[in-house]
Amino acid sequence: MEIQNITLALPKEMVHHIKLIAVRRRTSISGLLKQTLEEIVQKDERYQKARQQHLILLERGFDLQTGGNISWKRDDLHERQP
Repeated sequence: MEIQNITLALPKEMVHHIKLIAVRRRTSISGLLKQTLEEIVQKDERYQKARQQHLILLERGFDLQTGGNISWKRDDLHERQP
């Protein structure tokens, strides 16, 4: 995998806090950001895959076991009160 460096501008107070978190997790700020961004990418990939699968299901439709013949009317299914 080819690596590309990026520049990130953050407030000093935030950088200080991130350094402390990275030390507690025995990593660097770069490592912490890499791990977090990898998680975001993985979640997005899973979401996109699930979305595509559900769109295919919706496109295909569902078999309601009617054989294409509907023998009832809407009013038969819902009790109506005058």
